[in-house]
Amino acid sequence: MSTPLVEVLGLHRNFRGSRALPFFWRHREICAVQDVSFTIFEGETLGLVGESGCGKSTIGRLVLGLLAPSAGVVRYRDAPVPSTPGCVEWSALRREMQMVFQDPFGALNPRLTIGWQIREVLDTHGIGALKEREHQVKALLKAVGLESHMMTRYPHQISGGQLQRVVISRALAVSPSFLVCDEPVSALDVSIQAQVINLLQDLQEERNLTYLFISHDLSIVRHICDRIVVMYLGRLVESGPVGAVFATPKHPYTRALIAAAPSPVPTAERRTFVIEGDPPSPFNLPSGCAFHTRCPLATQECVTTRPALRSVGEPGRLTACHHAETL
Repeated sequence: MSTPLVEVLGLHRNFRGSRALPFFWRHREICAVQDVSFTIFEGETLGLVGESGCGKSTIGRLVLGLLAPSAGVVRYRDAPVPSTPGCVEWSALRREMQMVFQDPFGALNPRLTIGWQIREVLDTHGIGALKEREHQVKALLKAVGLESHMMTRYPHQISGGQLQRVVISRALAVSPSFLVCDEPVSALDVSIQAQVINLLQDLQEERNLTYLFISHDLSIVRHICDRIVVMYLGRLVESGPVGAVFATPKHPYTRALIAAAPSPVPTAERRTFVIEGDPPSPFNLPSGCAFHTRCPLATQECVTTRPALRSVGEPGRLTACHHAETL
């Protein structure tokens, strides 16, 4: 087994109700992330999946210190990361840990050229000699498959796929070891998605990068990830090697997600497992297993007792379901 690079231990994050909500709800808290723990090993890609609003992006921001945890700790190279965003200690860690955001246009300043925005990273961290930084910018663009003339372009003058490559090159400017990729291809066309995914895999092999890959597209997760973590309403419900989880899901929610994913082979036999209804309100979570209101296998035990995350099947498989052995 590889060396653990990132460890997430008992992570919680609460948010207060927005002022846009009715007065009765404004002062209530939403628990966006509840007691989440997992490990990311050096050189691997861990996939984090689940429906919108389950807490995936919040976890990515907690790991990188963009949000402060309400409880729990994140460890990087066996040392706890600072719990206060923007503190001095994070300056050094920013050269180790970077993020690729979902919306590339929103991640860039529309008033500045591409070259200036990449060079800004080098200037901020004092990377390389001043005279060499223009050549470093060109090298970074080349590393992600872009020509040097892109330096003079503005974000609105290039395509979405090229923008995402620019965002990746900017993240690579500090030579990080760990990248959080938050839905990095969801806004792109399918053909462009494949190019960016292949680029991420090539860069991982060349630079020995470690990824936390956040996505709702299970076909991409199956292709790029080594292990997978499945979340529902802020809690981890299943984790394990990608091949094993896709072949024999041990939680009804995971099984439903896999069954709902489109197949590239129209004539292939499909597994059906239907769940009905919408997720419960985060202000009023159900007792017991939070998934029991939508689960066709739910029993009285599911209504009254919250299942603990436990080992099931082969080593490395974890699930939080009372009926895992029957799936």
